[in-house]
Order: sequence, then structure tokens, then C-alpha cells
Amino acid sequence: MGRSSKDKRDIYYRLAKEEGWRARSAFKLLQLDEEFGLFKGVRRAVDLCAAPGSWSQVLSRKLRGREREQEREREQEQAKIVAVDLQAMAPLPGVTQIQGDITKTSTAQEIIRHFEGQPADLVVCDGAPDVTGLHDVDEYIQAQLLLAALNITTHVLKRGGTFVAKIFRGKDVTLLYSQLRIFFGEVTCAKPRSSRNSSIEAFVVCQRYAPPEGYVPNMSNPLLDHCYDVDFNQLEGPNRVIVPFLACGDLSAFDSDRTYPLQLDPSKEYKYTPPTQPPIRPPYEQACRLRKNNLLANENSSGLPLDEDLSSLHLSANQDAGMRPPAGTAEDARKQDDK
Repeated sequence: MGRSSKDKRDIYYRLAKEEGWRARSAFKLLQLDEEFGLFKGVRRAVDLCAAPGSWSQVLSRKLRGREREQEREREQEQAKIVAVDLQAMAPLPGVTQIQGDITKTSTAQEIIRHFEGQPADLVVCDGAPDVTGLHDVDEYIQAQLLLAALNITTHVLKRGGTFVAKIFRGKDVTLLYSQLRIFFGEVTCAKPRSSRNSSIEAFVVCQRYAPPEGYVPNMSNPLLDHCYDVDFNQLEGPNRVIVPFLACGDLSAFDSDRTYPLQLDPSKEYKYTPPTQPPIRPPYEQACRLRKNNLLANENSSGLPLDEDLSSLHLSANQDAGMRPPAGTAEDARKQDDK
């Protein structure tokens, strides 16, 4: 019941699995591209905060093509895509992965190295913090993440390039918009159809990258000081900058906040589709293992610490298999089990 009810609740979650996307967020980038033509003429693209890889999937399919014949073309004629994230990500065809920190200069240098010294045409970032439910805190952390993405973008993006990033719209986002407007000729706040109306999530589409004269990219100061001689910096209050807001996606597209029946097409029977790419090392992996072995909330538990419970679990498993339990501490038993 759980699987079918989840599919019924979120239409884009179900469509993502049916079409082979790793996450429903792939439709957000696709709908942004429909509106702004993000991929036109792009030969080098960077996906920041890429895991689990749905936006990298979109870049790979759109820029490199899905046919094997195109994969056999000469390397210099193919688009180059670099995905960056602190977490591990399952491989994708045509995507170079960097497991690194976007706040480090070394990460920017490695991106340029993969592009053979050339800057990127497009930088996208769908990164977001683990939300706490405290909206002011979540908006602040998201703003810092966006500024970190902007910092590394100034290192790797060519003049005239495009930057797309997630933003949480709140009462204090005017400063963020004005920061972006310093570096880009046009900044638009867009809301794709696949993004829930109940969410404060939106995306800033920054086009025509043109940093101020004399600006030197650096990672030391995420908040800029507005010392550049730009006209709109002389404005105060809400008139400091006005950013266009645009809803993306055709009105006939599916509504992300609406509940749809499982059988959309009366001529086709509903069939459950598993996720394309399950998490590699999810943080709840240990909890699932404990729950499977009835150790997560066992009323008859002796109250042993977690390490001792795990040790008892490994020892009993080895004894049931007719093996002599490994000697040593609980850590030794865990290492032996991992082997």
C-alpha cells in the first residue's frame, strides 16, 4: 500500500521513475530549459551539489544525446559535463564526477582542469540544506549555499555564460538578488510547474555573466560588500532591485500539488516502477538494518549501547552460520563482518 499510495500522491515522482530519471527534480531543469533555452550552444557544463544526479542526467541527455552513435564521435566534438558533490554518486555516461567541496579553490581548479583550461558555458546548482522547519534558518542557510555556488561560479564561468540555482523566496531575498545582479546582465526568478506551489522553492536564472571591472574571484568572502559602482546600488529599501518572476511550464502540464489516480491512461494497467537509482550510502542505512533485526525499538532490549547491540547482532549471525565468532572488541567484529 505504501508504494502505490506514494505514486498516487506525487505525479512527478512517478513520471521520473517511468522515464528513468533519478529524481523528480529533473523535470524542474527540463521546464526551465523550455522557457529559457539554457542548453543552446553549451559545450561545457557544471552541476554543483549534483547528488543523486538527476540534473546531471538531464545535462547528459540534452548535451551529449542518448544514442550510442553520438557516443562514438570524437571527444573534442562532445559536450563535457562535470558534476560536483560531497557525497558519492552512481556513475553517469559522459559525466565526470568530482567528490569535493564547492567552497574550496582546489575544486574550481579541478573543474577547469577537466575542461582543459577552458571556462564553462553553463553552471547549475540544485543544492539545498536539510531543512529544519524553522523558515528563517532554512532561508539563511540556503542563501549561504547559493552564495557559495556563486563564488565558485565566478571562478569557472565564461563571460556571457548562464548560472541557474535554487533559492528559497523569503522577505529578505532582495540582497541576494542584488548580489546576483552585480555579476549578471539579467536575473529572473522562475517557478517551474513541477515545483510545488506550497513550497517557497524557486530558481534564479542568471544570464549574460559580466563581472565588475577589476573583480578577482575568491572564496574568502561569501557576502559581497556592494562597493562596486553600479547604479542600482544607490537605491535603498525594496527599490534596490526588482527581479522578474516567471512561472515556467505549460498550463496543461501536471500539477505538482494535485493528487492523480494511479491509472492515468484507461487503456494501460498501472505497474509499479522502482526508483532508478537508490541512495548509495543513506544516513538511515544503520537504522534500517537494526529495524530489520528487531533491534531499533525492542521492548525486551537489555538497554545495551548501540555498539554492543550491533556486536551481539554480528556474533549471533556468525554463530547461526556455524562459524566461530571473531575475537576482540565490537569494532573488530564489525570490521570482520564488513569483509
